[in-house]
Amino acid sequence: MVDAKMLDKISSAPGFIAALDQSGGSTPGALRLYGIADTDYQGDAEMFKAMHTMRVRIMTAPAFSGDKVVGAILFEQTMDGEADGQAVPSYLWEKRGVVPFLKVDKGLRAEENGVQLMKPMPDLDALLIRGRNKGIFGTKMRSVIAHADKAGIAAIVKEQFEVARQIIGQGLVPIIEPEILIKSPTKAEAEAILRDEIAAHLDKLPAGENVMLKVTIPTEADFYKSLAAHKSVVRVVALSGGYSRADACEKLSHNHDMIASFSRALTENLRVTMSDAEFDASLAETIDEIYAASVNKS
Repeated sequence: MVDAKMLDKISSAPGFIAALDQSGGSTPGALRLYGIADTDYQGDAEMFKAMHTMRVRIMTAPAFSGDKVVGAILFEQTMDGEADGQAVPSYLWEKRGVVPFLKVDKGLRAEENGVQLMKPMPDLDALLIRGRNKGIFGTKMRSVIAHADKAGIAAIVKEQFEVARQIIGQGLVPIIEPEILIKSPTKAEAEAILRDEIAAHLDKLPAGENVMLKVTIPTEADFYKSLAAHKSVVRVVALSGGYSRADACEKLSHNHDMIASFSRALTENLRVTMSDAEFDASLAETIDEIYAASVNKS
C-alpha cells in the first residue's frame, strides 16, 4: 500500500527531488567533482564509503529539508546506511520531511537501435520488499536514448512500463526515466516519439496504477505538459543531463508542471575541503536556485 502522506507530498508540494543515486559507474566522477581523487581511496568499498559520507553531509545540512526538497533518490547502499544514527529512509522522512526513493536498475546494456535498455534485474522483487520494509516510497530506473529510432524508443518504453507494473505490484511508485542525451543530434525528434510512446502506455494502465516520469528537459518548452496532466501520472520531473546548474535551471523554468530531479547540478559547487559553514551556505544557495526553477515559471 502506497503511503498516503508521502503520496500527497510528492504529488503536490512545491519543491524538487534530489538525485543522490550515483552508482558504480558514475561515482568516481562525482567524487572527483567533490574534490576526492581516484588515488584517495582503494577499491569499491572505500569509494562507496566516501560517497556515503558526502551524501550524509548533504542530507544532514540545514537547508536539505522538506520545505524545498520534497524527495530524494537513493543508491541501494545509501538506503542501507545511516544518517545521524538513523536508517537513511526513516531519517529523511521523519527528521527532514523528504520522501525517499530507491534506484533499482543495474545499469545499461550495449546500445542497439539507438538506445540502451536496462540490464536484467533478477532480484528486483527481493530488493523492492527490502526497500518497502525500510520505508522507501518509490523507485527510479534509467534507460538512455541516443537517437530518434522509433523501434528503439518503443522498446525502451515497453520495458520501462513492464518493470513499472512489477514495482507497482509491490506497493511502490515507480519513476520511469527514459533519458534522451542532451547532445543527441535528433533530440527533438526523439522527444516526439518518446511522448507518443509514453502516452500510449499510460492509457493502458489500469485504474489506480500510477507512475512518475523523469525526462530530459525538452527542446520545446512544455512539450510534456500533456503527460503531466494524465490521470496516471503522479508528477513529471526533469534530469539535468549534463547541463550546468544555471543552464538546467533556466531551461526548467520555462516548463510548467515539471520540477527538478538533479544530480550533478545539485552538487557541482560542493567540495570536501569546505568548512561546514561554507558547505551549508553553498548547498542552501543551490537548493534555493533549483527550487525557484521548479516552482516559479516564466
